[in-house]
Amino acid sequence: MLTLSAKDAKYGFGRLIDLARAEPVMVAKHGRPVVVVMAVEEYERLKGFEIDRVDSDPSTTTKAK
Repeated sequence: MLTLSAKDAKYGFGRLIDLARAEPVMVAKHGRPVVVVMAVEEYERLKGFEIDRVDSDPSTTTKAK
């Protein structure tokens, strides 16, 4: 995963967007990773996995009254 400094991400926001469309990009502040920027499609795919995982977990289902 590519890492950019917060300063580079701020001043090169267009580049950050272009890079994040290809693969997630980690943004570091003071040398420590703080966020990951990713394409909407990748985010939606990950949210789908989360929803599928919750739906398949019997402990999270509620019984209808």
